[in-house]
Amino acid sequence: MGLDVVRDRRLSVPEFEETSERMSSGNPEADHILGGGFPKDSINIIMGHPGSGKTIFAEQLIFANAGDDRPILYFTTLSEPLPKVVRYLQGFRFFDESKIGTQVIYEDVGPTLARDGSAALIPLLQAAIRERSPKIIVIDSFKAVHDLLPSIAERRRMVYEMTALLTAYGTTAFLLGEYNEEDILRYPEFAVADGIVEMSRRRLGNRDERYFRVYKLRGSRYLEGAHAFRITDSGLDIFPRLVSPRMPEGYEPASERVSMGIASLDDMLEGGVWRGTTTLLGGPSGAGKTTIALQFALEGARLGESTLYMNFQENPSQLMRTIRNLGVDLEEAQAQGLDLVYASPVELQIDSIIVDMFRRIQQRRVRRLVIDALGDLASAATDPQRLHDYLYALVQHFAVSGITSVLNFETTGNTIVGNGVQNAVSYLSDNVLLLTVDGEERTRRSLRILKTRGSAHDARVREVEISSTGLRVL
Repeated sequence: MGLDVVRDRRLSVPEFEETSERMSSGNPEADHILGGGFPKDSINIIMGHPGSGKTIFAEQLIFANAGDDRPILYFTTLSEPLPKVVRYLQGFRFFDESKIGTQVIYEDVGPTLARDGSAALIPLLQAAIRERSPKIIVIDSFKAVHDLLPSIAERRRMVYEMTALLTAYGTTAFLLGEYNEEDILRYPEFAVADGIVEMSRRRLGNRDERYFRVYKLRGSRYLEGAHAFRITDSGLDIFPRLVSPRMPEGYEPASERVSMGIASLDDMLEGGVWRGTTTLLGGPSGAGKTTIALQFALEGARLGESTLYMNFQENPSQLMRTIRNLGVDLEEAQAQGLDLVYASPVELQIDSIIVDMFRRIQQRRVRRLVIDALGDLASAATDPQRLHDYLYALVQHFAVSGITSVLNFETTGNTIVGNGVQNAVSYLSDNVLLLTVDGEERTRRSLRILKTRGSAHDARVREVEISSTGLRVL
């Protein structure tokens, strides 16, 4: 996918040279996280609970690297039988039957191991290397072989002999297993592994969330942390974690004002908001947040600025009706640069939303962005700290890229102070505007500007009116 805006990778302690030749995982996003792929002639462990996606990841890797040079060997041991592995494999688009038996060779060594014990593994590997000269060897599951050994000393001996054999020959090995995090410190295979990747899975309500994490990759820059993914018929669809951008040397904030699309509101803001700033627009339901956000976005399109409107609140038909009620030709606005994106809040996952957002920002060179509403984005994050990190990184990316953004947030009353999400976003935002609703016989809407960074503003509470032409400050 090549998301340049999220390429702030953390450094690990180098043990290999960065110039070591790389082997693609067959997945562009995984390669991005791995800093270019797995080092060639390395030993790697792919760990995770059953059903977490280990086998699919390994299968995608071997078919992406299959060619006419040297074959790839895939050993199944005492986990799933070979016919079952191949049968499920046929449902994926990366599967190529023409490569089976020549470029990709499967071998079930489970019966031999069950009969002769784990001591049979080294002779099996020696024979395979001598006869096939493979460039990649996958053992699925290696932990099943490991568990056959009765003592720690025998486990260490087998791992040492296997490591010496693979290293002397020069092949890239992938050892799959149902390990957990505690096993990393207990089992000898982790000490000799050049790379350790974990695939985890956890249940959230009616859906499962899966994460891809690199624990170790010798001498490589890789993106730390948990990266969400889902399994599709194309294999793993990974969403690299958003991190804060590096500030360019000599970075200076823009000194240009951006109109909110409402002249009377611009007057309160001394001509509009600064380019590249983030505005939090809070208020209860029906206060006018979406109307202001739409006028901001439509003004950008009118000026020929590429504008992205991320909508999680109203379905597309409702939003299009609101736009047309404002007297705007939707098709013309889209031709001028307006991009409306709707995602149902029922199936939201924050990582996929962020990756899609930044892909659109890059492709369309977005200058204005609206998120309506932030509460729905917050509900897509299962971890409050993860949400805070995402929001902080979002605001920093917008500032560096010169993207002027409006974030709508629905409050439970006429105040912006509330739960942790509201407080965090209020702190991170450059501008905070609060809409309120009151009145018994007649609904009265009001607007006040709580803060603007680097600018004066009208501090009075002003009544607002919503009509067929939009919202205006009285």
